[in-house]
Parts: sequence; C-alpha cells; structure tokens
Amino acid sequence: MRFVLQTKADLFPKIPGECHASTLVALPDGGFAAAWFQGTKEGWNDVAIYGTSMEPDGRWLQPVQWAKVNALPHWNPVLFLPSQQKLLLFFKVGGPDELWHTWVQESNDSGRNWSPARELVLGAPDARGPVKNKPIRLSDGAIMAGNSLENDERWCVLTDRSTDDGATWISSAIIEQTRTPGDLGVIQPTLWESPPGHVHMLTRSTSGFIYRSDSEDFGRTWSPLRPTVLPNNNSGIDLAQADDGRLLLAYNNPPDGRRRTPLTLAASNDNGETWQNLHELENADGEFSYPAVIHLGGNRFAGTYTNRRKTITFWQGVLQ
Repeated sequence: MRFVLQTKADLFPKIPGECHASTLVALPDGGFAAAWFQGTKEGWNDVAIYGTSMEPDGRWLQPVQWAKVNALPHWNPVLFLPSQQKLLLFFKVGGPDELWHTWVQESNDSGRNWSPARELVLGAPDARGPVKNKPIRLSDGAIMAGNSLENDERWCVLTDRSTDDGATWISSAIIEQTRTPGDLGVIQPTLWESPPGHVHMLTRSTSGFIYRSDSEDFGRTWSPLRPTVLPNNNSGIDLAQADDGRLLLAYNNPPDGRRRTPLTLAASNDNGETWQNLHELENADGEFSYPAVIHLGGNRFAGTYTNRRKTITFWQGVLQ
C-alpha cells in the first residue's frame, strides 16, 4: 500500500491567537465545510467556534464565527451531514475545570446560515453525542457517535446512538478498561463498521498506546478496551474507511513519545489488526495534531489538522 498526497493548503493565514480541534465534512455540491475552535488561548472565555466552506471551484471562504452561546469557552466542534439538506454542527461548552455540555445547530445551506443553537440532550448530566471525531452511519441506518468523559481522576469512553438522524440519543454503558497507577484512561473514540453490526473503535490514551474496543451488536455493548501496537502520546486521532474496507488513520508518531509531531498517515487492510505507516503529513518542529479524516468515495480521502495552533491545514489524497 501507499498514499499519494494530491493537495495540501492552509485554510487561512496564521492568526495571533490559537485555533485547534478541526472537523471536516464533504458537501453535496462537491465542496467542503470545516470548523474549529478559536480565541486568545484554549480554555479562555473568548474561545468560539469558527468555520468556513470550500466552493466547488476550490476556493475557501473567509472564516467567520459560527457559534458562541455564552461567555464560557467552546470546544471540539464536529460536523456531520445526516441528509443532503441538513448539516449539523455539534460543539462543547464549559470551563476547563467544569462539566462540558454538548450543543448543536443546523444549517440548510452548507454552513452559510445556522439555526439557533440548543443543548443536544436537555438536562443531561454529562456531555452527549460526538466528543471530537465524526459520527458514522451504521448499516442499520442508525448514527453512532464516539463519546468520552473526563475529569482529574478518570477518563472513559462510551458511544451515543441515534435512530432519528440526531434528534434523540441513547448512550451505551461506559466501556470497561484496566488502568495502571498514573494512567487517566482513554478518550475521543474514532469509529468504523466492518461486517454489518460489527463496530470498532480506536481511542486516544494516557498510557502510551492507542486502545481498541469492538462490538458485535451495532454498538450496544462493547468488549473491554485493550492496547494496540500503535503508539499514542495522549493526542487526538481519527480514521476513515475506504470502499474496499481498508482503513486510513491519522495519528502522532513522535520518536520521543512526547511531542505532537510528526503527524502520520497509516493504513490497515485487515480491519485494524496491523498497520503500515505510509506518509508523514508533517514532520517539522512544532505541534501538528488533532486530525480529522473523511472518506470521499472509492479510495479517496481528505482531512484537516491543527498547524502549530495558528492555522488549520487541509489535505486530499488517494490510498493505493
């Protein structure tokens, strides 16, 4: 296998503050929409959700603020297209040391205009829906989102399932994991389905490796989390699945185990059991992190990632 990078470009000039945690979706007209959080610094009260769209001719529009519901910091936007007409934007709201709540708003014109934001699950004691990575549409028609909860003592993952295109959500139980002393746990699952009903996840962790769990009942129950051979330095990951079942994963693979560089694309042709590193999107000094990866059909992929927290970089390529 090999990966051929076709295009790579920043979405906007470098900003004076910080931007992070991008999300990407392919639009029905052939363009794209992307979003991220931006402000003076991650966790500051001026942080809001910003976004932009790519026109079919390849031109990215000037980024604008898409969401700011109150004076608290905003986090981790996630774009998802449940139908040709409706684009959803999920995002988290809350202080760095407070419980986050998930909000959502809708657009019927590819992100140019948005409905008023609302809490995704009103009165929920915890954040619901997708925590960082895109939901997936399962073979039974349901939408499944990878969710996670985190505090100073424990990080854990679960999933949220919707059978009405995101109007209501049912959460799984917290997935079992074994933690060692000093290990917070796992967060931010990325999902895929192999045979119908067999759903899988990889997660970020604080124990040095990406972790995995599997389900055989459309994500209603999950196997205990177990480490993979893929390294993880407590940084976000994402993957997408080609039409032939191969997986393309973006993750940080630092030689020192600490820095968020390089940012590597790896592929698997055996349902994620083994992986082959194919391409380094970035390998310079600095932070290149929090990738988003989407499938465009066939063996074509696109993605975005944080570029030194000063801009968001977009790429397209082919898995061969």
